[in-house]
Amino acid sequence: MYIYNVTVNIEETIHEEWLDWMKHEHIPDMLATGKFSKALMTKVLVQEELGGLTYSVQYTVKDQDTLQQYYTEDADRLRSKSEKFAGKYVAFRTELELVSEHHATS
Repeated sequence: MYIYNVTVNIEETIHEEWLDWMKHEHIPDMLATGKFSKALMTKVLVQEELGGLTYSVQYTVKDQDTLQQYYTEDADRLRSKSEKFAGKYVAFRTELELVSEHHATS
C-alpha cells in the first residue's frame, strides 16, 4: 500500500475558502477518480517561519501502478482546478510506502 502525500502551506487571507474547497470539492474529486481508497487531511501544528497555515493530505492508493495512472489520467485536470488560489499557496508532493501498521489493543 502507498500514500500519496500533498503538503500545502496556504496564506491566511484565503485559508477558510481554500479549506472549504478542499473538503467539499477537491478531496471528493480525488476520491471520485477511483484510484484512492481514502483521504486523511491533517493540520500541521508547527508554525511556519514564513507564515500561513500548513496541511497534509494523505491519499491511500493500492500500488504504484495505480498512482501512475492518476498522474497520467487525472493529475493535470485536478491540479488546474486550484488556479483560483494561484500565488497564495505552496505545495509539495511525496510518495510514501506503507511498511507496517499497528493498532492499540483493548
